[in-house]
Amino acid sequence: MGMAGWHLSRNKMLFFSGALFITLAVGVHLTPYFPLVYDFVSSYSSVVVLENREACLSLLHDIIWKDKHSNFNELWVNSSSKDMYWEWEKSTPVNDCGFQKLGRSDASDLLNGSWIVVAGDSQARLFTLSLLNLILDSAEMATVKVDLFKRHSDYQLVIDKNGLKVDYIWAPYASNLTSMFKNFGRNHTYPEVLVMSSGLWHMLHYTNASDFGFSLGMVRKSVLSFVPISAEFGTEGPVTGSVLVESPHMFWLGMPTLINSMLNTEEKKEKMSGSMCEAYDRELIESKLLRESSGPLMLLDIRSLSRNCGSFCTADGMHYQGVVYEAAVQIMLNALLIESQQKI
Repeated sequence: MGMAGWHLSRNKMLFFSGALFITLAVGVHLTPYFPLVYDFVSSYSSVVVLENREACLSLLHDIIWKDKHSNFNELWVNSSSKDMYWEWEKSTPVNDCGFQKLGRSDASDLLNGSWIVVAGDSQARLFTLSLLNLILDSAEMATVKVDLFKRHSDYQLVIDKNGLKVDYIWAPYASNLTSMFKNFGRNHTYPEVLVMSSGLWHMLHYTNASDFGFSLGMVRKSVLSFVPISAEFGTEGPVTGSVLVESPHMFWLGMPTLINSMLNTEEKKEKMSGSMCEAYDRELIESKLLRESSGPLMLLDIRSLSRNCGSFCTADGMHYQGVVYEAAVQIMLNALLIESQQKI
């Protein structure tokens, strides 16, 4: 039965999540007879008994940052060290959700056989780097870092050992994202996981929030053109000639906190001001792309992650250390576990 489920599942990620769910549920009932598995089950039992998954999704960004060189169990906002790490808060609601930092083996199993597309600017490229750094070993990553960071270029990798396909698409403008969806429709191929970002290049080169908002509206129409019709996403529905497919897991990678004084050109300091960032954020909310505004995409909030890590986590006020994007990757993976279990 297990093998049948594996072969029948369109998305191996869903199979892994369902298998984990069933295994843990069975394990809960067997623990009185097999005490050695108690520790494993107890560490994941909260995943099995989740009653309010939407609430847990909303808590995924409840993260605190710490200095590895500190002996104190507290957030070091004023630390001068760049050796930072993160963990989820220890509050009862967060603990009840059972979030876990997935290691290489678990992440590989979760994403087994999936196609992941990450599209956007340099922030999306750094996110892709962190994702691959989790899946691959250090020897494999040596080649990846060289090829992935070829300026303004796409990147593709197929990992033979688990059939995972990762595409990074250089798409600095929202209009590039719209074109990407057209290619999906033209080729009748759709990823299981889609992560998108836009804003920084538009802010620098166009510096027009309302135009950015219009572009995001076009992206929303493109998204809705190939996801199943849902009343919660509005009434537009698929566009003429589109093909309904199983909805992928979709995420929006937010813009980072920009530290104006650290930006490396005068043009950036002038055009990428705090007020302009706020205007672009408003357009994102009003576009109804995000779930927070009844849209289809879950936000990976790089703004809050980078802000809370602090200025010592960036050298240029825009691109942050890998630990920030590592946190975003782990948030995505935990969201995939939660959402996949909803669909079992």
